Amino acid sequence: MIYLVFHGLSVLWGELVLFAAVGFLAGGLDELLVDFIWLARALWKRSFIYSRHARVSAATLAAPIAPGLIVIFIAAWDEGAVIGAMLRYALAKLDHPDYRIYLGCYPNDQETITAASQIVDPRLRIVVGAKNGPTTKADCLNALWQALLGDEITTGVRAKAIVLHDAEDVVHPDELRVFDTLIERFALVQLPVFPLINRQSRWVAGHYADEFAEAHRKTLVVREALGAALPAAGVGCAFARDMLERIADVNGGHPFDIESLTEDYELGLKIGAFGGQGVLARLPTAHACVQINAYFPATLRAAVRQKARWIIGISLAGYDRLGWSGGLAERWMRLRDRSALIAAVVMCAGYLAVVLGAVLVLAHIMVGTPLPTLAPLIARLVAVNALLMVWRAGVRSYFVTQLYGWREGLIALPRAVVANIIAMMAARRALFQYLQMRRSGIAVWDKTAHIFPAELQFG
Repeated sequence: MIYLVFHGLSVLWGELVLFAAVGFLAGGLDELLVDFIWLARALWKRSFIYSRHARVSAATLAAPIAPGLIVIFIAAWDEGAVIGAMLRYALAKLDHPDYRIYLGCYPNDQETITAASQIVDPRLRIVVGAKNGPTTKADCLNALWQALLGDEITTGVRAKAIVLHDAEDVVHPDELRVFDTLIERFALVQLPVFPLINRQSRWVAGHYADEFAEAHRKTLVVREALGAALPAAGVGCAFARDMLERIADVNGGHPFDIESLTEDYELGLKIGAFGGQGVLARLPTAHACVQINAYFPATLRAAVRQKARWIIGISLAGYDRLGWSGGLAERWMRLRDRSALIAAVVMCAGYLAVVLGAVLVLAHIMVGTPLPTLAPLIARLVAVNALLMVWRAGVRSYFVTQLYGWREGLIALPRAVVANIIAMMAARRALFQYLQMRRSGIAVWDKTAHIFPAELQFG
């Protein structure tokens, strides 16, 4: 009887290995193609562009042709713990002669309103919406848009660009100068976003550093090079005011879709559909580059909640809302964006195959059951996947090392397991929440708690 049970487990193990191997091969080849495109582009620019022209930096960037008002939108719900420090830092550090910060609050969030009201600065405009929170982030941003339109009529001054930030962001002093210049050529300007390393959460919070290092130094670069629409990250991104107005005109007066949980991502794709061009602005400075930093969720529960929201907004609801459009590159990038659920299933099968394989080997040692074996073709497939995984780990470690140093680059290797566990848990949560959202028809801002660097708090 025991041999029949273990024979059945052996068959199941073989099926899991086959399923996971095919899935890993597809994902591995997909990433390998992105890697090769990035590498080819980097070599081409180094050989033919930077060999003849010095790379533009924050210091050498040309001044804007027609300097204008830059408006920063910050949607805030339950941000009383961080908003005061963030605003003080931003108002003290941002280097631009003409900007205003519009802070969106809710009437039932007195803590956030009180914290922000303690800052007296003519560049800060607190907008308390008519609805109690939380609604969606897009709904809060639309309230800020309406406030801006009213102010433009009153003052006669029209904004040049709208910048999005979150309440926990560490802004860069030069970012508004970059936006002021580049928004004259592009409808969307995105700065790199790099998480801060949280020493108290090296494994959970740290995995965001690994993912963003690769995404904002490689993946978005490839996306831009292929001509696909550039999704906005929701922070450190500037939109041409005229483009937002065009989108608002066909969306009931609202540039941000209130039914979306990832309004920033969708807005970037809509700008592409409207013929606007986006750019990832990577401008070196004396120390690093013009970039946005922030602490990301430090607990497993918070990370799963945040990533579940991303999966719902991009993979599930995003498919319902945006469908498929554009050329081959655009469709390929959307497929990559929406693969989170499939990737989670494949990873789950892979981990189950490893555990079950260990059980079968242990049974072989202890009771003499047959040792599980793979067909030659599947064994070769597993070997190819192993090589692809080594390559993938090396690529990620390289980008993490470039940003955070060799120690974080090494930690990124085992930290990938933590990232995979979070991704699988988030996929499960996202699926159930999405089905519930479809039944209720209500989208809610499922935000996480934020922290602001203590060493930057002053005033």
